Amino acid sequence: MSQSLVDDQADAALGFARPVESGSPAEPGRPAGLRRVLRFLLRRPGLLLSAVVLVLVVLAAFWPDLFTSQDPLKGVPSQNFRGPSGSHWFGTDELGRDVFSRVVHGAQLSLKATLLAVLVAFVVGGLLGVVAGFVGRWVDDALMRFVDVLLSIPALFLSLALVTALGYGTVKVAVAVGIASVASFARVARSEVLRVRQAVFVEASRSCGARWYSVLGRHVLPNAAGPVIVLATLDFGSSILAVSALSFLGYGAPPPAPEWGTLISDGRNYLANAWWLTALPGLAIAATVLAANRVARALDGEWARQR
Repeated sequence: MSQSLVDDQADAALGFARPVESGSPAEPGRPAGLRRVLRFLLRRPGLLLSAVVLVLVVLAAFWPDLFTSQDPLKGVPSQNFRGPSGSHWFGTDELGRDVFSRVVHGAQLSLKATLLAVLVAFVVGGLLGVVAGFVGRWVDDALMRFVDVLLSIPALFLSLALVTALGYGTVKVAVAVGIASVASFARVARSEVLRVRQAVFVEASRSCGARWYSVLGRHVLPNAAGPVIVLATLDFGSSILAVSALSFLGYGAPPPAPEWGTLISDGRNYLANAWWLTALPGLAIAATVLAANRVARALDGEWARQR
């Protein structure tokens, strides 16, 4: 063992700490963190590609004019059923509308509905799990029995029942999908709160006379939020599928709104002579879901082990 290491351990035992010299490698900074992130991504080309796909989808959802200048609702009947080409990357539909433009603008509807669904599940499910885990006793039993009822119903069937009761529309589809995912968030949040609530630093905070809301806000929530956030990333992909499925069944925005599920539903009638009407929007959905799952898997374990 080197002398410098022995001195460091002695100083730590006595309660002293050596000052960090400016410019030394031990000083944390943005360049070091950025280099670590870049190195992490470059060693995983699949993860890098997934991140690029998600960035492109987000840009298409909020700034569709970056990718296309064509009107997704305006068609040229004389150019209907044109296959993919340089002028129409995804071809044209039965009314001569550019399919690529409709997919890009459809990302705005589908992605915003997905984000709203994940937000509803995160907030409602996280709140139920935190209350059940932190309060305990009969409150925990009552809330978890309600969660068990939700878990006993398949998510898609529950979404169908809710959207039938709420009515048609993108926002109502998003709320229905979000409520159907509440149970999994509540379970994860409750288990994390129970784990953190029994930690030594939480017991020490309570023994020092800290209020319950101080313990909850300063210690329990920050240490229990990580797995719930990772679950939100994982749920993003499944929510895209659920929103697209309900749009495919006709519960989303009414035509001619270019939702992803609606595009696939409209194109299935022309599979024999215009395969691109269904295949290419479906490929966009599949690429987005796979990219979201890959990023969630990296956040779940790979990044923590790398650090």
